[in-house]
Amino acid sequence: MLSYEFVENMKQKKSMKMNRPLIKLFVLTIILSIVLTCSFCFGRYHIGVLDLFKILFSRVIHMDKTWTDQMEAVVFNIRLPRIILSCMVGSCLAVAGVSYQGVFQNPMASPDFLGATSGAAFGAALAILLGLSSAMISAYAFLFSIITVGLVYLIGRYSPGNPVINLILAGIMVSSLFTAGTSFIKLVADPMNELPSITYWLMGSFSGAKRHEITFVAIPMLLGMIPLMGVRWRLNLLAMGDEACESMGVNANQMRLVVILASTIITAASVSVSGMIGWVGLVIPHLCRKVIGNDYKYLMPTCMVTGAIFMLGVDNISRNLLETEIPIGILTAFIGAPFFIYLIFRKESRLS
Repeated sequence: MLSYEFVENMKQKKSMKMNRPLIKLFVLTIILSIVLTCSFCFGRYHIGVLDLFKILFSRVIHMDKTWTDQMEAVVFNIRLPRIILSCMVGSCLAVAGVSYQGVFQNPMASPDFLGATSGAAFGAALAILLGLSSAMISAYAFLFSIITVGLVYLIGRYSPGNPVINLILAGIMVSSLFTAGTSFIKLVADPMNELPSITYWLMGSFSGAKRHEITFVAIPMLLGMIPLMGVRWRLNLLAMGDEACESMGVNANQMRLVVILASTIITAASVSVSGMIGWVGLVIPHLCRKVIGNDYKYLMPTCMVTGAIFMLGVDNISRNLLETEIPIGILTAFIGAPFFIYLIFRKESRLS
């Protein structure tokens, strides 16, 4: 018979193994808090950490004013909306990427897999061409992103053959059509005013982030995030195939539809206010798998936190590296592409 001490040791080891992902997630949350604080302090107008906390807590409790009105305006009107929006977009793109990878069982899947970003680009370019306001540009980008993925799903759903492969092929086809439409809009746009605005939007940026943009995307992001977090454990079943899902009483097709819809909503909301920002939804899930493993119970929250850290860090570089702000889409490509190459070679070395 097994001794009492041996059984207790086995229980302790099992408990430590189960708590390890939570510990890593807690450490990432601490890192996010540090990056958040640094994001408030860094910039053309420097703000000390002590002054920062005084300004933030002054809205909750009474404090003797030791800061200037300019510092308070910078914190609440410029940096706070930008930081919140960066965290929201980074989290959503990372979660959408890992969700698409789980649904399609494709490590190259990303938030633009079904043409969501191409549709958003077309909608934003069309709104700029029509001379609409910034709020309408975001609305057009969101609407056309949803329309694009809707077309992809209808084509993939009613085409004969494997529905998953049909979705991928339909995504490539519809995405190319909307990309061509965006190119045509750039061709006919005014080269002095409209074309630069379209080009800059397509490169992605959080400059000029406003509180109304946060309000605009908060509801669709919540509508997409809550279902994804609620069904994340079922993505583990999809990895084992449709038969495993059926044996556990899970409808695989319905599950894919829910995940695709929720991922599309948060992707459309993100791209509508940030522009074209690539690589986040592709690189961050692979990085998180190295850190936390493949269990979606922990993988999806880890992607959410890590995506926010990454986007905040890139945004800090974007607005502080040079005198003029660098579009975020450029930086994510410069950082994401080499890092993804590193992950590929590291994976190959492990397999060899």
